[in-house]
Amino acid sequence: MAWVYLIVAGLFEIGWPVGLKLSQTPGRFVLGVIIAVVCMAASGAFLWLAQRSIPIGTAYAVWTGIGAVGTFAVGIAFYGDSAGAMRLVSVGLIVAGIIGLKLAHGPG
Repeated sequence: MAWVYLIVAGLFEIGWPVGLKLSQTPGRFVLGVIIAVVCMAASGAFLWLAQRSIPIGTAYAVWTGIGAVGTFAVGIAFYGDSAGAMRLVSVGLIVAGIIGLKLAHGPG
């Protein structure tokens, strides 16, 4: 269950930079900040739950990795961020690192 908590924490980690970006849209400041704060709190709470069973270094690296990769994807899909080859390879290395940490942790 700890890995489910960690994945959920990582997904909420995507929400706060997206909320901050949304807050820069005219008329969306308050909504964006509310989304960012709620996502920060939820992300932290689920990370806390995950760390009861997953070592802190692994949990933190996976959590930030999910947030980074997810935010990267949102930036490309919704904000016109570049999807150049070097950027895609680099984010692929982050994904490989996340998978490696999960495999090194073992089952459960």
